[in-house]
Amino acid sequence: MNPVGMLLIAGLGTGLVLIWFFLFKKTKTPAMKPFLPVWREYLTKEVQFYRNLSSDERLQFESRIQSFLQAVIITGVGTDINDIDRLLVATSAVIPVFHFSNWTRYPNLDEVLIYPNAFREGDYATQGEDRNVLGMVGWGPMNRKIIFSRPSLHRGFEQEGLTNTGIHEFIHLIDKADGATDGVPEYLLEKQYVLPWIQLIYQEIEAIRSGKSDIPPYGATNQTEFFAVAGTYFFQQPHRFASEHPELFQMLEDIFNSTLNKHQK
Repeated sequence: MNPVGMLLIAGLGTGLVLIWFFLFKKTKTPAMKPFLPVWREYLTKEVQFYRNLSSDERLQFESRIQSFLQAVIITGVGTDINDIDRLLVATSAVIPVFHFSNWTRYPNLDEVLIYPNAFREGDYATQGEDRNVLGMVGWGPMNRKIIFSRPSLHRGFEQEGLTNTGIHEFIHLIDKADGATDGVPEYLLEKQYVLPWIQLIYQEIEAIRSGKSDIPPYGATNQTEFFAVAGTYFFQQPHRFASEHPELFQMLEDIFNSTLNKHQK
């Protein structure tokens, strides 16, 4: 056989090997990290949402945490992070979507960054002045990322007040799932309820600004922040929220507990 023929056969053989490799070789999935007993103890002590679940629901919650940790990278930036930090990130992610069994992962998230303290919007600096951001959904070069201040992430669960940075930012990420972070979660909200929801937002924002609402003042910033602030209150103190804001409670209950199942593929 002449040299050209040999080269053609060799090239064909190499091509077939490559085709087999990419089509038939299975990618090994990282092993799921076991649910640590210390995590269960921490959740029972610090997370009211978890404490209010039945035994079966707690097992489901733990499984969802494991799935999240398997799918999303969590990175410490300028700080060492531990298993409790990872647990709190995953807990923040699972709470808003827990009742939607077919929400298996956030479609717009690849990585969570944990900073040692507050940072500056724009350049994400953790040193110098004007560092007042405790958490944010990334954009531009930080797209598909969430950034947290480590102390703020912990404080949201330790205090069990009306605010929680972790839950707040994951609600923003849910809002962003339809392509726009605008306080109108069209990924969850059926079209006929969009206008009533917007009307309710502005009604409640006016109540905040006039001092007639216990929703934290930051919720009056705009409709985007209102959704995250009110949603966090809804999950942190549901009984109080239902008593103080029955109409808003019903709307958020629909958003977080039923309509997603009609849209999720």
